[in-house]
Amino acid sequence: MASTDLRDELSCSICLSIYMDPVTLRCGHNFCQDCISRLLDSQRDSNSRIYTCPDCRKEYNQRPSLYKNVTLRSIARHFQIPEGPQGKATIMCTYCLHCPVLAVTSCVLCEASLCVKHLDVHNKSSEHVLIDPTVSLKNRKCSGHKKILEYYCPEDQTCICVYCRVEGDHNGHQVQSLEEASEEKKTKMSKVLEKLTSKKRETKIKIQNLHEKLRKENEKADEITEKVSALFIDIRKQLEKLEASILSEISNQEKQMSDVVWALIQKLEIKKNHLSKKIGQIEDLCKVTDPILVLQDPSCENFVQYDQENDEDELNRKILDTGDLDEDQIKKNIHEQVSDLTTHINAWLFLLDPLDLSLDVNTAANNLSISDDLKTAFFTCVDQARPVCPERSPENEVLSTETFSSGQYYWVVDTSKLGNWKFGVSYPFMDGVCGDSWCLSRNYNQCVAVHGKNSAQLTLSNNLSSTMFGVYLDYEAGQLSFYQLGTPTRHLHTFSATFTEALHASFWLNGNGSAVWIKIQS
Repeated sequence: MASTDLRDELSCSICLSIYMDPVTLRCGHNFCQDCISRLLDSQRDSNSRIYTCPDCRKEYNQRPSLYKNVTLRSIARHFQIPEGPQGKATIMCTYCLHCPVLAVTSCVLCEASLCVKHLDVHNKSSEHVLIDPTVSLKNRKCSGHKKILEYYCPEDQTCICVYCRVEGDHNGHQVQSLEEASEEKKTKMSKVLEKLTSKKRETKIKIQNLHEKLRKENEKADEITEKVSALFIDIRKQLEKLEASILSEISNQEKQMSDVVWALIQKLEIKKNHLSKKIGQIEDLCKVTDPILVLQDPSCENFVQYDQENDEDELNRKILDTGDLDEDQIKKNIHEQVSDLTTHINAWLFLLDPLDLSLDVNTAANNLSISDDLKTAFFTCVDQARPVCPERSPENEVLSTETFSSGQYYWVVDTSKLGNWKFGVSYPFMDGVCGDSWCLSRNYNQCVAVHGKNSAQLTLSNNLSSTMFGVYLDYEAGQLSFYQLGTPTRHLHTFSATFTEALHASFWLNGNGSAVWIKIQS
């Protein structure tokens, strides 16, 4: 018991363990060096900036000095518990003070741990209950009767000794043996453990799903960043091109006006010089004193009649007809071209989420083969012998299952490098007759925008750097735009129309065998 009391005296009041590298404050109290250092650090960071001893509460205006206690350190070493195999703490014999020896058992009654030597001389009576070595001996005795705990009272949820059960506050309570109560608690904890394990598993799955979501969102952010950067590069290029075009138009108008004005200025300069010469002649003639000379001068009559000439009419008309810079036309051109650019940007906003379209086999011509996933159409020379139906195309064409009668839509089309193709939107087939259509077409390496069968074809490009295209439809606005997808995305053409019926996405192929195909990208 004396050894146990000594062990208590050798315990740090901060960590409640045997001193490790004990140090002393000026007030005389001892602590582990690490414990008191951390405490002083926390006090330094507090608002009060006052240091205090955790035992006596003595205050220090400045951080107190720490003095190593060599004697206390030597004593404490005998009571420190070394680590056993696999880093587990081992229990040392309470009575081996000078040289720590491993304990083989602990006595609950004596509240002491014993080595083999001290076990041989230990009291063998039944009161001295021996258990596996442990440092938790005080909590195995009743605090009131100092007797070994033998029962558990479920009503008060506490362990009791035999006197508590017979004479104490638990008299008349239904009690259980420690083993029975322990097993019952373990059973309950097992059920709780099962629930917690299930929740942990669910939480782990949620964490994995969030990590996966984060990965996908990061990838999506990178993809959008790349597309946005490419979009603004393209916008800047188009704005620079627009600026150059408008400035060139202003320059041309200025030159045309300048040429006309300078021509008039030259004519007026000639007229001014001619007038100056005549004025000089008249002034000289007016200075002549001989009336005969004045009257007989042959040019005199011309001077008198000069005011009656009407040669200024044409010049005055030309001056009045000299126009100003056509600012209204410049503003109109800027508005139209910026509107086209805005249409490009509005359409691009839909390029991030392509529509998942499918090909309608019931509309497919018999010279087209449709893939099982209804995404790809192949040109074929083998008749597919599909049943006759009014919505089937007579040749080369297939429509989408989906129809568009309102809203905005965007889809992506991939094409083969061989053969001729055409894609866009059209009204449905009626009795084998194709409806009106608006399409982008490649015909003998020439890319054109086509509306209807007999409409004029607008040549767009002879060299397309990509086989991937985007189609954007705004039904209410009556706009159908085509884009070549790449870096950057390039606007090819926009149709403006008034749609009066539901539209299908349409696809048309012609070529030589299955090497000619067109595919909807999802």
